[in-house]
Amino acid sequence: MNSKYVLLGGLYFVQGMPYGLQSGLLPIYLRSVGLSFTKISFAKTLYLPWVLKMLWAPLVDQYHTKQAWLMLSMSGLVLACLACATLSPETNFLPIAVMLLLMNFFASVQDIAVDGVAVRLLGQEEIGYGNTIQVVAYKLGSVLAGGGLLTLMHLLGWGVLFLLLATIYLLAILYVWSAPELQLTLGRPSQDGQPRARTFNPWRILQELFHVPGTLWTAGFVLLYKLGEQGATTMFPLFLLDHGFSTQQLGFWNGVVAMVFSITGSSLGGQLMSKQRRPLSLLKALLLLRFCSLNLQTFLVFIYDDGVSLFKGAAILSICVQHFIGGLITTLAFSTMMQCTQRADGSIQATHYSFLATLEVLGKLAFSTFVGSIVDWLGFASSFCCFLFLSFTSVLYVLNVPPGGS
Repeated sequence: MNSKYVLLGGLYFVQGMPYGLQSGLLPIYLRSVGLSFTKISFAKTLYLPWVLKMLWAPLVDQYHTKQAWLMLSMSGLVLACLACATLSPETNFLPIAVMLLLMNFFASVQDIAVDGVAVRLLGQEEIGYGNTIQVVAYKLGSVLAGGGLLTLMHLLGWGVLFLLLATIYLLAILYVWSAPELQLTLGRPSQDGQPRARTFNPWRILQELFHVPGTLWTAGFVLLYKLGEQGATTMFPLFLLDHGFSTQQLGFWNGVVAMVFSITGSSLGGQLMSKQRRPLSLLKALLLLRFCSLNLQTFLVFIYDDGVSLFKGAAILSICVQHFIGGLITTLAFSTMMQCTQRADGSIQATHYSFLATLEVLGKLAFSTFVGSIVDWLGFASSFCCFLFLSFTSVLYVLNVPPGGS
């Protein structure tokens, strides 16, 4: 395998661990030791550094090397893990929350640096494979630190778990320190061959970002493309929970099998991207396919009968299809983002990609915040009609891309 892919796979793998830890393991563990739902819900605010990472992205771009930032950020993650290993969430949650907030901060810095490395390392013919590795490795790291470590929690305990995570980060630091591929990203000049003045003026930075061709259209796309899918994938398992599925069944089909389909879709997306190298035409077809799939899932919500086993099979199939198509679209969306960023000057590429990635996260989180209220207000059937409408808006958006807009 190309050594660049090995490097990026390892970096994105460890980058996914904090998310898996806090989304998959932490809520269940904290509840099991008696913490209130208020404290567990408060833990979601610890993702704040991911929303604010644009504030420090220019620092990563304009000072030192990406290798130095990777080693610094992962060293911070090691120290945060070691600190968590000495603390007890049963007795005092606040110090744990502070350490987890720091973990998210250091992970967001690592994310900026890794994306900057990927943008510079990957050629046009490698973007498809590179983004497949990005999505799949991140998901695998998330699964390991979430469901994987959760299954071993009763054997390892809280302290040993964080010592294990610290060890993984130490190994990653040694790899980054010795990786020859990172030398390719050092000292690259700007596109015009002249050094650029450092600036931290937010207005000036935004002007430079939107001056990159295709940025405005791509920003709108990443804000929009997940909305309908996000609502359906979040609420359909809860619909099934209310209609006879057990938590164990949903954990298996929606948590394990669906993830396999998602990773398979992401891998196939990279293969298709590597052959065609123009994600826009593929995105048009896949967004239409997702819209058709969501139509069938919405129809299932209207006609579902708890006592008919055929409906249960159809529900499981719809979950797997949605995750498969979602994996395909996600890889192509990130490929579109990277192609847009590669048009930027080398001195702002990490900031530019972080800007697009932040909008992608905001598009998902903002809708996820309200989707439960929408279902409480309208009910499942009407809510899924809203998800259909949102899914169709992304289809229209891509079908009406302006010339040179992407």
